[in-house]
Amino acid sequence: MHAQPLTIAEFDLIEETLLKYGDDHSVLNVAELDGYFTALVSSPTQVDIAEWFPAIWGGQNPAWESAEEAGAFLDLCVRHLNTLAAQLVGDAQGFKARFDEKEHQGQSVTLAEEWCFGYIRGAAIGNWPPLPAELATQFEKISWCAEQDNFELPADLDVPAHQQRVGEIEPAARTLHDYWLSKR
Repeated sequence: MHAQPLTIAEFDLIEETLLKYGDDHSVLNVAELDGYFTALVSSPTQVDIAEWFPAIWGGQNPAWESAEEAGAFLDLCVRHLNTLAAQLVGDAQGFKARFDEKEHQGQSVTLAEEWCFGYIRGAAIGNWPPLPAELATQFEKISWCAEQDNFELPADLDVPAHQQRVGEIEPAARTLHDYWLSKR
């Protein structure tokens, strides 16, 4: 399994490609793709590339400018997917989700909504069965965040409470990954 982490330039290329070919039904940024891949590598069973790759684009692959462009994008996706899988198995405590950051009233605020939306999308593609109650609460920490729309943060946002909830997402993702890993 090739798990060489992507460089900043490679993440930028992924972002550009997602924006170039994406639409309202597709993954639109690296944060969402990272959440999507995290759920895929955490799934109870392996999800075939023939299922997960078109799902990035809302179900149908784009009309690529060239086979080389498609191949390069796919290679970067597989590398990132493998990096996440290796990290969650080998160094789960070192796992860091690619959340967004935004300035809000002079403070840097971590936003996880796009990542969580991608995670929910990945769990759906992975066809996750129902979770036991204690793990369902972990999943709810992620799904709640995916339901938030923080493109425009409210002026009265309770930043400490928001950041606390965001801080619960990575541990929840690790717990869910460990659970499904133990069931494989």
